[in-house]
Amino acid sequence: MSQNTLHPLVTRRTFVRGLGLMSATAALAACGQTTGTDQTTKALAPLLAIIHTNDTHGHDVAVEATDDQPGNFSMAAVAALKTEWENKGYEVLLVDAGDATQGTPLVDTVHGTNAMAFMNACGYDVMAVGNHEFDWGVEALAANEEAATFPFITASVIDKETGTSHFATNKVFELSDGTKVGFFGLTTASTTTTTSPKNVEGFTFLVGEALVARAQAQVDELREQGCEIVVCLCHLGNDETYEATSKYVLENVTGIDLCIDGHDHREVNEEVAGTLLVETGCYLHNIGVVAIDEGVSTGELVAAGTFDGIDTAAQAIIDDEDARVSAQMNVVLGSTPYFLDGERAPGVRTQETNLGDFCADAFRWTASMELGYEVDAAILNSGAIRTSIEEGDITLGVIKTVQPFGNDLAVVKVTGAQLLEVLEAGCQAIGGEKPIAGFPQVSGISFTVDASVPFEAGPTYPGSVYSSPAAPGARVTIHDVGGRGFDLGETYTVAASSFLCLGGDTYYAFKEAADAEQPQTFAFDYEALVSYLVEGCDHEVPEQYEGPQGRITIVGL
Repeated sequence: MSQNTLHPLVTRRTFVRGLGLMSATAALAACGQTTGTDQTTKALAPLLAIIHTNDTHGHDVAVEATDDQPGNFSMAAVAALKTEWENKGYEVLLVDAGDATQGTPLVDTVHGTNAMAFMNACGYDVMAVGNHEFDWGVEALAANEEAATFPFITASVIDKETGTSHFATNKVFELSDGTKVGFFGLTTASTTTTTSPKNVEGFTFLVGEALVARAQAQVDELREQGCEIVVCLCHLGNDETYEATSKYVLENVTGIDLCIDGHDHREVNEEVAGTLLVETGCYLHNIGVVAIDEGVSTGELVAAGTFDGIDTAAQAIIDDEDARVSAQMNVVLGSTPYFLDGERAPGVRTQETNLGDFCADAFRWTASMELGYEVDAAILNSGAIRTSIEEGDITLGVIKTVQPFGNDLAVVKVTGAQLLEVLEAGCQAIGGEKPIAGFPQVSGISFTVDASVPFEAGPTYPGSVYSSPAAPGARVTIHDVGGRGFDLGETYTVAASSFLCLGGDTYYAFKEAADAEQPQTFAFDYEALVSYLVEGCDHEVPEQYEGPQGRITIVGL
């Protein structure tokens, strides 16, 4: 690979901090770090390449770049890149930092089992468990783990019944010269609110001091096994405000030589507390390579379009699956003359968008048709909207990419006070640096958020990483619900996903309402979009969705 393919974020550092080819343990000790063992180890292997991916989310088919969107590799290119580095004389370990089994119709239609077939064909060695690995339920997750020819690892997911790790915690590889490389996994604590709560009710996801203690124990265990190189392969990210990010771990755990991260979809290649932290972004826009040559590590992101290798055997498997799914997904349902904005930030996680309006209206319209009367309102968490819709034809595949989770559409009866709480909680990050997936997109509701008023956090919601609002109404003012004005003591019918009715994201107040009176459920969430487009809009997105409709006003920014 030529130097001109290096990503502009390339950095260069040494595991041994310029101390020569001494042992990793001795080098860390010289830097004031401890590893939990005084074992003497030999020099680092001179030629090792760790190729890494993260958050592929079913984007396993190559897509060429456009003026508006970056391209992405085929998963088969990952296998070819592995071969190229092997041909250069490197021993190669191929790893993934999670979220491979959910995200596009290609993998969603079979709950991720074909993603395992793709990764098996590419020769992956180990994978960290991401939050979206839980989206299809624990049985599907177990089936995917069984189908993989490589281990799933995470040390931070604890079985509540046994008090022990549910997954393997680490994996050790021995190179040809006897050098041992140890990987341990960590999974974001936000899994409790970013997948359906029923999928994770049997697990505890470690955070704060418990996470640090667990990670340190993993480092010490791997050192005791003779690992010269210890890698944290994690799905943590750094978008969260609580103590469970990769940087939090690196700042509080000693002895980690390299951290390969995922979850927040960022391109990262930097040093944190003396450790190289890398992440490729998402969707195979890049493939990451960390080359270790005589104790010097170089982080590199290989961008789509700068490498054209393909493993033909892996590509054949991908092509077969893509053809099968495309036959189902290429049915044209309608069209839109407008770009429908489903971007994250700025986008659905920070403000009202026309796609947010369309999706919320689809929920409200479908629920009203099913019930035979008009429900007052609808709310979506913005994390449920996964992509934009380009101008032109809208296929079933597009709809299922926008709404990939397959949650039930439900109608829950909530009080005005509960509705105010969920809007206050969902808007808690407005005005801050890190948007959250709980930001609401709405139908039948108009409200204002005053971002100049600081969010006052109350107690953390049970089983959640999010805080309740200490003062609902401090930042959010609801003007109208369903054309009925607004009253804290009134009861409103609200269409929402089963995910929200189970307390997902910041919507614990909806869970309380659903527990009090079981909500009615209807179609899948994506089916509501299909019905609204085909029947409610007669196959074409109408003019009202050319832009956002002024349902949410944000002031004080």
